[in-house]
Amino acid sequence: MGKIILVTGPARSGKSEWAETLAIQSGKAVVYVATATDNPDDQEWHQRILEHQQRRPQDWVTLSVPMELSATLADAKPYTCLLVDSLGTWVANLLEQDEFTWENIVTEFLETVDLVAADILFVAEEVGWGVVPAYPLGRMFRDRLGSLVRQLSTLSETVYLVTGGHVLNLSILGSPLPNTRDAGTFRSQDS
Repeated sequence: MGKIILVTGPARSGKSEWAETLAIQSGKAVVYVATATDNPDDQEWHQRILEHQQRRPQDWVTLSVPMELSATLADAKPYTCLLVDSLGTWVANLLEQDEFTWENIVTEFLETVDLVAADILFVAEEVGWGVVPAYPLGRMFRDRLGSLVRQLSTLSETVYLVTGGHVLNLSILGSPLPNTRDAGTFRSQDS
């Protein structure tokens, strides 16, 4: 099995830069898995994507994977380090899925992550630190992403929190909650 590392934090905190640093330090061939799709009509979004692209070393392979993340992970070669940026965008891309379909997607995703031989770095947004969204779609996004990050943390060798340009290794500084795996739909084969 490869190493699974989760890098989480608020917007503009430096989490992507930290994940990029870890990818370089892996010494492996890096495959950048971009979950965002460019929209030339949205200049601000286009600029954000350009900033990410310009930071990446030219020898990194970039894959655009807005939805089929599990299949991409399953195809990863053991000698690679995948950097998935970001889980929040992936969740947003799948918000139209009903709850049953979403639960199946998450189960397949977590089971796939648990079996991948490559190293994987996941970047995820922390969205639950503010007020509860006043509209149902916002609450669904926040709840789905929060639950996914919590479940993924149980499979991760290391979990980092990046905030205010500082990195905290939560795997050293914190303790996982006892029933984190039961926070969502994923059930390991040994539970």
